[in-house]
Amino acid sequence: MSNKELQALKKHYVAAGAASGNDQFADHASNAEIWDADGNRLIDFAGGIGVLNIGHRHPKVVAAVKAQLDKLMHTCQTVMPYEGYVKLAERLSGVVPVRGHAKVMLANSGAEALENAVKIARAATGKTNVICFDGGYHGRTFYTMAMNGKAAPYQTDFGPMPGSVFRAPYPVPYHGVSEEEALRGLKMAMKADSPAHNTAAIVLEPVLGEGGFYPAPPSFLREIRKICDDNDILMIVDEVQSGFGRTGKMFAIEHSGVEPDIMTMAKSMADGMPISAVVGTAEHMDASGPNSLGGTYTGSPTACAAALAVFDVFKEEHILDKANQLGDKLRARFSQWQEQFDHVDNARNLGPMAAFELVESKSSRTPMPELAAKITQLAKAKGLILLSCGMFGNTLRFLMPVTIEDHVLEEGLGIVEECLREAGA
Repeated sequence: MSNKELQALKKHYVAAGAASGNDQFADHASNAEIWDADGNRLIDFAGGIGVLNIGHRHPKVVAAVKAQLDKLMHTCQTVMPYEGYVKLAERLSGVVPVRGHAKVMLANSGAEALENAVKIARAATGKTNVICFDGGYHGRTFYTMAMNGKAAPYQTDFGPMPGSVFRAPYPVPYHGVSEEEALRGLKMAMKADSPAHNTAAIVLEPVLGEGGFYPAPPSFLREIRKICDDNDILMIVDEVQSGFGRTGKMFAIEHSGVEPDIMTMAKSMADGMPISAVVGTAEHMDASGPNSLGGTYTGSPTACAAALAVFDVFKEEHILDKANQLGDKLRARFSQWQEQFDHVDNARNLGPMAAFELVESKSSRTPMPELAAKITQLAKAKGLILLSCGMFGNTLRFLMPVTIEDHVLEEGLGIVEECLREAGA
């Protein structure tokens, strides 16, 4: 079917809240390229929102999934477990930098992982409250909607949010929130809203994802660790978007040397197959009773096979080295654009988790979300998938596969530069 025919079906049958604004339909893909239903080629700088760090349809992942399909598709691991689940738990426990011996539970999505992380923290501490941060994004389920540090569009139409969630500032000096002010805000939240004796966990992204690709200073993360230690609070780090090589290390928290109590991950964990994980210190992970964690499809055999293949690819193809090389290339190009264009500012990256802002001027720093929207639309018309993000909607973020070929990367960056010029940036 053509794009036009599929668009008509979508309009008639897909709920408006679940529909994409894109009128092109993916037909097939390879590494960093997608072809739509009409045969048009697009370069993918979105990676399914950070899901495809090793590219679309990596051959080793495809082969692993096909081999698993010939053996077993589903039992529900709580009814009858299987090798893939426990082997993946073993691999994760060996690389995730939580304190002490790690244990694992698998789920289906990032939001589901965050929900379970909070459940575990409550069981482990006997306390109820959670403190999150402005700009944070943790999912679209009810509790994770409440945890999000941005109301629209995630909370707007859905009535009162669950309680026991409180918020503190995230350090973004470019927009006037220093590390000192963020820490002061956190301590005030603990005095005014969520005292330590009621706070089960502090939850944060080491690099804001939807909130704008702002890395937390290592010193800030170390202070969060200290506050948690001093007050019997668990530190939960959300690595759903920043994990699996996106920042040049397996997990972004490794840049700080901080060991959290619990970590959540998903997205690039299985190169497109739906799976997530909660990994934490054994005593916390074991705090809740039998059958308190899980679900019908959690840690499915096919998704586990894909995730195990991802681990092999990281080792065999030196993915972290490639990630750092990509980050260096993006840093150099963004630096050029910041000098070249009046409205491009605050270029930043942690490895290839890279972004820059569009502002009225470098002195005012006034966000220009309309310019970001114009550039993403121009890019789409030229065959490039590009995403904006941020509390102000003025950040362009880059999530191309780490495995992108050099010539495809240069072609895509050339399109971005052309769009900046045409849009009057």
